[in-house]
Amino acid sequence: MTACASVSARPTQAADRFVVVDGTRLRFRDEGRGPAVLLVHGWTLDLEMWNPQVTALRDTFRLIRLDRRGHGLSGGLPAPQLDGEDLAALCRHLGLARVAVLGMSQGARAVLGFAATRPEQVAAVILDGPPPLDGEADTDLPLERYVALVRAHGIDAFRHEWARGALMQLRTQHAEAHSLLAAMIARYPGNDLRCPPSPAGGIGVDSITAPTLILSGAHDLASRRHAARQLAARLTDAELVVVPGAGHLPNLDRPDVYSTFCRAFLTRHCPRATY
Repeated sequence: MTACASVSARPTQAADRFVVVDGTRLRFRDEGRGPAVLLVHGWTLDLEMWNPQVTALRDTFRLIRLDRRGHGLSGGLPAPQLDGEDLAALCRHLGLARVAVLGMSQGARAVLGFAATRPEQVAAVILDGPPPLDGEADTDLPLERYVALVRAHGIDAFRHEWARGALMQLRTQHAEAHSLLAAMIARYPGNDLRCPPSPAGGIGVDSITAPTLILSGAHDLASRRHAARQLAARLTDAELVVVPGAGHLPNLDRPDVYSTFCRAFLTRHCPRATY
């Protein structure tokens, strides 16, 4: 398998759509046919991070991805505590009774919160590089320092530093993957660094019984790999898979491998006949 053959910095052909949730306008895209899968991006990123997975999987699955509040082209302030409710509102808007969910990094919190509060609606869960989830401080994100940097020097100074941080380092040399990542960071409004939200609380992961796949980049930070192992041990029905040759962004580092893992898991747990 080639390492990055399907990555593209260009948008896919699906048109941007919008849903208004409690007065906040959220961008989403909806493409493909088959069992519905919600894809939720991480901090400072947006729905276009999933371009390679949409290209690889839309022949078999209906892929619905949104810009979380305050990210990409969505309005409002980032509010991780509201992400689960936004996913529920998007499901209502589209008439989706049952879905699979895929969340990356901070987006893993969103899908776990959604799965914990609406277990009857969730067929399967995929978590990619999850952070600590029990109210522990995420030491990989020195938010106070970033807030001070924005106040002193502006959002571009933050973007410059963040793009060079450990979590945003791609191991692939594929130019289009780097272009896609750079474009997302450049779109990040940074409103949560100007007006920091309340800290996210813990999530009752012990109540989640849906089959879960946890993906961990082989070269992700040690703290993230540790969090992935802890979560796999706690969940009722979980499997942990390491993506070789990948850091914190395995869907861009090794998109073909990543999409193959997702396809196999979703095919087992989201058969087309049930949708």
